[in-house]
Amino acid sequence: MVNNRATSAAELAQDEPLGDLELVMTFDGPMPTGVSVSHTGRIFVNFPRWDDPAAFTVAELRAGQLVPYPNEEFQRAGAAEQASALISVQSVVVDPLDRLWILDTGAPQHRTTTYGGPKLVGVDLKENRVFKTILFPPDVALPTTYLNDIRFDVRRGAEGLAFITDSSHQFNGLIVVDLASGKSWRRLHEHPSTKAEKGFLPIVEGRPLMLRPAGGPPAPYGSGADGIAIGADGSRLFYSPLMSRRLYSVSVDALVNRPLDHEAVAATVVDEGDKGGGGDGMESDAEGCIYTSNYEHNAILRRRPNRLYETLAHDPRLLWPDTLSLARDGYLYFTVNQLHRGQRFHEGQDLRQKPYSLFRIRVDAPPVILR
Repeated sequence: MVNNRATSAAELAQDEPLGDLELVMTFDGPMPTGVSVSHTGRIFVNFPRWDDPAAFTVAELRAGQLVPYPNEEFQRAGAAEQASALISVQSVVVDPLDRLWILDTGAPQHRTTTYGGPKLVGVDLKENRVFKTILFPPDVALPTTYLNDIRFDVRRGAEGLAFITDSSHQFNGLIVVDLASGKSWRRLHEHPSTKAEKGFLPIVEGRPLMLRPAGGPPAPYGSGADGIAIGADGSRLFYSPLMSRRLYSVSVDALVNRPLDHEAVAATVVDEGDKGGGGDGMESDAEGCIYTSNYEHNAILRRRPNRLYETLAHDPRLLWPDTLSLARDGYLYFTVNQLHRGQRFHEGQDLRQKPYSLFRIRVDAPPVILR
């Protein structure tokens, strides 16, 4: 016998949040993408110059306020000065020596780039001054290149090496940078592991995500290699295209050995399997875990060394979790920016609702520090 009765909406089962999230900061101005935390606990964030006006593109969080970093003047440039100023920053990352590196796309409003725009800028956090600027040549930062995220191993070479993803909608790959000489080179250029997955249709907030221009037909969002993390021992570099549910890794020894040809490097790529949904930012810890945001499920996931995934956070407020940064205080910090609600995906309508957010969640694991 079926027992039928009137049921209120409040009595029905609902999706339940998971994880003890802490709200660190909200942003009422332009949307943030990157975040990084220094060894002494200083928090840096960046705001790419996309659809929102931004007086500055990098800031430090001080006493609940955003302070342009390293200063406001460095973030103002005309076309002739783009090599000596910050144009549109996608990522800020603190390296193993507690220096801040600023990854400047040189591509405001997603425009194509010219020499001097795409660059890597190192800032001494003790003196709060720029100590190095590395410009990428046109055969490394292509006109269509979008420099996305970066990781470091300062044990390699005279002053260390950096590894960058190119998440362009056209030509994808990884970029290796020798921090001492400033020389850089592309790896896995147009390799399938760096490309948007063919036929991939992400579902975000229950809706198919596609580029939907005003007055034009929908098209796949073809962003490639985006999230990046370096393994605990520095032997493997993990990465994933933005438009894919798969995780890949490649030998770091192969990436840095310049005489190796494309085929030899590609032979070291490993398909690490499905990671449970499309993700943006990635991170790693010294215990061999890989962390990934999951924009399809409003979640943050952790892959254990046994390759099994667990959910650290799942919450309706996690509307497109972006960059991840594991700090020495045992917290994983991450930005949330509603990227999928932007006008590119809604026929010119901007559906984002301010404020944007910076959260953290305790993971009690040390970051990878290769020095």
